[in-house]
Amino acid sequence: MILVVDDDRSITASLSLLLKQSGYKSMSVAAPAEALGQLDRQDLHLVLQDMNFSRQTTGEEGLALLKQIKSRRPELPVILITAWGTIELAVHGMRAGAADFVTKPWTQQQIVQSVQTALSLAATAPQAAAQPRTRAEYDARHDFAKIIGEDPKILKILEIISRVSATDASVLITGESGTGKELVAEVIHRNSHRRHGPFVKVNLGGVSTSLFESEMFGHVKGAFTDARSDRKGRFEVADGGTIFLDEIGELDPGVQVKLLRVLQDRTYEVLGSSLPRTVNVRVISATNRNLPGLVEEGRFREDLLFRLNLIAIQIPPLRERPGDIPALVNHFLERLSRSYGRGAIRVTSGGLDWLRWLSWPGNIRQLAHLIERTVLTCDKELLDAVDFRLALDMELREADRSLPEVGSISLDEMEKAMILKALKHHRGHITNAAASLGLSRTALYRRMEKYGIKA
Repeated sequence: MILVVDDDRSITASLSLLLKQSGYKSMSVAAPAEALGQLDRQDLHLVLQDMNFSRQTTGEEGLALLKQIKSRRPELPVILITAWGTIELAVHGMRAGAADFVTKPWTQQQIVQSVQTALSLAATAPQAAAQPRTRAEYDARHDFAKIIGEDPKILKILEIISRVSATDASVLITGESGTGKELVAEVIHRNSHRRHGPFVKVNLGGVSTSLFESEMFGHVKGAFTDARSDRKGRFEVADGGTIFLDEIGELDPGVQVKLLRVLQDRTYEVLGSSLPRTVNVRVISATNRNLPGLVEEGRFREDLLFRLNLIAIQIPPLRERPGDIPALVNHFLERLSRSYGRGAIRVTSGGLDWLRWLSWPGNIRQLAHLIERTVLTCDKELLDAVDFRLALDMELREADRSLPEVGSISLDEMEKAMILKALKHHRGHITNAAASLGLSRTALYRRMEKYGIKA
């Protein structure tokens, strides 16, 4: 049973009809006191409530009702209905425990999708408190083959994925570079009802502010000087599937509101056209940045963070799960044996102990790179610690030879020189130059501006 709380009869009638058409039972009340009375009398599964119930427009009544509901029924999901002009109020509601918020004027798809997601998450919540499963149990129920490891932190991630994959809840994946955030996003998609739809990856760090709308929403011919033909945006390409927004923390504040709009009501406008289009996508994002910290600094919108962060997955660095290193090593060796036509390659126990001892600042990506470098430089079928050490020392010597003498150049001068060298090598191609430097396009542009380097 869904409880609709709104003093506008036309809205409650409209929502009741929509919910009935979508297969949900509902009842409506007009005031907070009536809503609280129904908490004890009805078996409620969700509350859909307005923020104002009198001539006041502050939303304080709605927040008060939300807090009372959550104090009595903490597990009961509550969706807030608010006007776009009071979006800050909705953020306060999310802090107070609301499951979601929809803004007026809302669309039928928006309401139904929000209700479905909230109910799905509420239904899977009891599983989180159940006895933890083993890796074999997770593998028997889901396609988790690409995620390697049995560390308790990895099993916790598998548990979250198994609960949320079947929903359309937005997911924010955080963790250091090289921990496998994109891989987790792919696994969520592969285990969802959207698995047969597209999985579209977007590196937001590589999308300049000036091209954001064209890249994400598309453009029509003649929309700007170089628009010689129509172009589909990433959201349109992802329709019916999942869109993965990597490096979300690099998104310029000036375009964050544009992304928020499409996440809010699933509608957008193609650049050069005034006709709104609707998109049906699941949004998964990832970052190695501290988004709450960016919010405090005023560099990331808090309402956008709440939109992205309905479900959070924190991937541990490799140094916190050394017990998984043998399985990862064997996985990489099997893949390399097939790629290079080699026989079975194994590692001694001493070699595995040495690999477990390293701190791995580059995480799984660094481990994979070292394993491949060792295989390429050593033709042995049984690798030992000395083989890995030689490969690592070779890499460090190559890096050291490329550095100038200590005291001969400042860090800023060296950084500027490296940027100029990368731009020259890639013939001015910003994306390729940024990738070779380990930077996002946005970060490279900032450094170019700092040093007065023109694109």
